[in-house]
Amino acid sequence: MAERAALEELVRLQGEHVRELKLQKASAEQIEEEVSQLLKLKAQLGPDEGKHKFVLKTPKGTRDYNPRQMAVREKVFDTIISCFKRHGAEVIDTPVFELKETLTGKYGEDSKLIYDLKDQGGELLSLRYDLTVPFARYLAMNKLTNIKRYHIAKVYRRDNPAMTRGRYREFYQCDFDIAGQFDPMIPDAECLKIMCEILSSLQIGDFLVKVNDRRILDGMFAVCGVPDSKFRTICSSVDKLDKVPWEEVKNEMVGEKGLAPEVADRIGDYVQQHGGVSLVEQLLQDPKLSQNKQALEGLGDLKLLFEYLALFGIADKISFDLSLARGLDYYTGVIYEAVLLQTAAQAGEEPLGVGSVAAGGRYDGLVGMFDPKGRKVPCVGLSVGVERIFSIVEQRLEALEEKVRTTETQVLVASAQKKLLEERLKLVSELWDAGIKAELLYKKNPKLLNQLQYCEEAGIPLVAIIGEQELKDGVVKLRAVASREEVDVRREDLVKEIKRRTSQPPCIC
Repeated sequence: MAERAALEELVRLQGEHVRELKLQKASAEQIEEEVSQLLKLKAQLGPDEGKHKFVLKTPKGTRDYNPRQMAVREKVFDTIISCFKRHGAEVIDTPVFELKETLTGKYGEDSKLIYDLKDQGGELLSLRYDLTVPFARYLAMNKLTNIKRYHIAKVYRRDNPAMTRGRYREFYQCDFDIAGQFDPMIPDAECLKIMCEILSSLQIGDFLVKVNDRRILDGMFAVCGVPDSKFRTICSSVDKLDKVPWEEVKNEMVGEKGLAPEVADRIGDYVQQHGGVSLVEQLLQDPKLSQNKQALEGLGDLKLLFEYLALFGIADKISFDLSLARGLDYYTGVIYEAVLLQTAAQAGEEPLGVGSVAAGGRYDGLVGMFDPKGRKVPCVGLSVGVERIFSIVEQRLEALEEKVRTTETQVLVASAQKKLLEERLKLVSELWDAGIKAELLYKKNPKLLNQLQYCEEAGIPLVAIIGEQELKDGVVKLRAVASREEVDVRREDLVKEIKRRTSQPPCIC
C-alpha cells in the first residue's frame, strides 16, 4: 500500500508540473515529453478499483482535424489536384506499408526514421516513408516505362515532431512524377513550372525555388578531395546549410565525419555561392569543375533548364544554389526545393518558420534497383509539403478571424407553421433528387427563428420556406439569408432558381 501511495504522490506532482508548464506556455515538445512521463507513471499504478484510467490523446507527432481545418485542407487539395490534372497526370494508389526490403537502403541517413512493423510471423513490413520509392516499385513490378502520375496519401516518419511548424510523424504528401525516356530537361522544367503554379495559386506568400544537380555536387566533392566513400555522408552535412551556419556544418564534416579541414574549406568556397544562369556560366569556366565530366554534364543541363524556365516565365523564381543537397540517396540529376521567403508578419500574425514547402528532383536509377534485369526508367518529380502549407493557411485565417464554411449546403428547407414535417420531407427529397445540397432540422415543429439562426451559423445562403398558403398557391418562399429578401418561386422552378443563385461556390481561403 505504501508503495502505491508513493506512486500516486509522484503522479500528482507530475500532473501539477504539466499544468504549470501549460500555464507558462512552454514549448509543445516539452509539454508532450512531460505528459508522456505522466502517462508512464499512471500506467505503473495499474487499474484502480476496477476502472481503467487513461488520458485521451493522439499519439506523438499526430493530430485530429476538426471540420474547419478539414475545409481548409480540402480547398488546398483541390488547388493542387486541379494543377496536376491540368498538366495531364493520371492518379494511382499503393499500400500504406511495403516489404521492409523495398524501403531499405533508399534514404541514406534518414533510413533510421522508417517505422518497422512488428513481425507477425509473416512478411517483414515497414510503413512507407515517402511516395517515390513505392512508385518506383510499382513501375518495376508492372513493367511500365512511361507514365505521368500524381499520388496523394499519408506517409510516416519516426522523426522528432515540431507540430507548430507543420512537422509530423504522420502526414500527407502530394507527389507528381514523370517517368520515361525524354529529351533532356523538358520534363524537369515542367515539374518546376507545376511547383510555381501551385505555390502561386495557394497565395501563401513569396517563395523561391532553389535548384542544383547531384552530378555538380559529386563533381565538386571530387575536385575538392572528398574520398568516394564519404560522398553521401558529406552530402547530408551540406544539406543542413539552410538550417545552420557554415561553421557548424564544417565542424560536423571535420569532427564527426573525419574530413580534412582544408577539404572542408574548399567545399565551403563552392557551397556558399548562389545565383542564376550567370553562375552556371561562371562555373562552366571554373578551372577545376570544368575538368570534371560529371559536373560538366550537370552544368550543361542546368544551362538548358534555365532556358526552358525563362520560356515558362518562372526564371525569376529560381535560384541556382550550390548548398542544396537533398539528403535522399536516390537522386541522380537535377534537384530542387521551394522555400517561403521570410516577410514581415501580417497584422496579428506570429512569424512562422515553416522551411521547405515543396521539393523534388531526378532519380534515373531507382526503378532499376527493383527490376530483376536492372532496366532503368528515368524519372523526375516533385512533392508538395501540404502539412506546412496547412499550418500557414490556418494561421492566416485565424489572424484574419475569417469565417470558414464547413458544409456546402445550398438551402435549408424550413416551415413557418406547425404540422408541416411531411411537406418538408417531401420538398427536401425533391431537392436531393435534383442534386441540390439541402438540409432540414430534425424536429417535428421547429420555430422559424431557430431555423433562420441555424442558417446564419452554418453559412447556408438560402432558406426554402413552406406554409399553408404557399402549399395552396403551389409556390415556395425563397429567402436570401444575408439580405433577408424573400420571393415566391413556383415549385417547379425552385431547383433552377437555387442553382442560379448558388452557382458561384464560396471561397474559404
